[in-house]
Amino acid sequence: MHTRTLGQGLEVSAIGLGCMGMSQSYGPNPGSRDEMIQVLRSASDAGVTFFDTAEVYGPYVNEELVGEALEPVRDQVVLATKFGWDIRDGKSVGLNSRPEQIRAVADASLRRLRTDVIDLFYQHRVDPDVPIEDVAGTVGDLVAAGKVRHFGLSEASAETVRRAHAVFPVTALQSEYSLWTRDPEEAVLPTLTELGIGFVPFSPLGKGFLTGSVDRSTTFSEGDIRSTIPRFSDENRAANQALVDHVATLAASKDATSGQVALAWLLAQQPWIVPIPGTRRTSRLRENAAATAVALSADEVADLDALARSIGVHGNRYNELHMGFVDR
Repeated sequence: MHTRTLGQGLEVSAIGLGCMGMSQSYGPNPGSRDEMIQVLRSASDAGVTFFDTAEVYGPYVNEELVGEALEPVRDQVVLATKFGWDIRDGKSVGLNSRPEQIRAVADASLRRLRTDVIDLFYQHRVDPDVPIEDVAGTVGDLVAAGKVRHFGLSEASAETVRRAHAVFPVTALQSEYSLWTRDPEEAVLPTLTELGIGFVPFSPLGKGFLTGSVDRSTTFSEGDIRSTIPRFSDENRAANQALVDHVATLAASKDATSGQVALAWLLAQQPWIVPIPGTRRTSRLRENAAATAVALSADEVADLDALARSIGVHGNRYNELHMGFVDR
């Protein structure tokens, strides 16, 4: 596994692992908790050093899972988790990034992760009721106290990133980015380039769509978040299929999978981009890790870009409620 460097010198594996799906959002888990622990440990064995979780996943149980699985190799991995939601009676009821909340979440996450320091602490969503300067200052205090090593933001606008970075250096921004989600390209990526901040795309495989494992005939199980996303309606899946078909054709010519081509496209964008595909299967984990060996020529990257722009993407990437939490 190759390594890459995010902002502030944080070195991680070129492809990380998004752990959310092991606890929520994609319907019933095909494996037991013990099997998920083995998947996480297999990731470490495969050279993955960058693991992404959050207190809200579950809530709480995902951090506990990650903490238990990676405790034996804690000194070899980078743990990223997040704060920013108001969780009551086991459910998120809104946002809360007040300084006292950030400090409380940090202490609780440390316990669940079985560690004495959080490597990368993201604000999960920008809280309009709390100045980002206060958020950055609070995380800076946690860094000074030795509880956190690096500060990150998620789904933040370029302006918010600038304001936060002026108070305390931002190491990474995490937002959705893939062949069919290009929102960060206009303002966010140029800002990260200017400021020397890394970028961590989540859902780099389009929540499974870009792998070819989801098509117009797919039926989503109860609890699968994709059933609530406009982009995954029957009509929009049919309209978006042309991009997936093209990726599959290119993948076949390279003896690779569609998912590997989608990840290779991301890796080709900038040397400080580190995607975090999620999976619950060791076979898919190994497939994703091997994407670092798939080389795309400049012409192939340009061809994928041109196709994505000409076809366009049908349907929004979140429902109306969750779009409201995106800082724009």
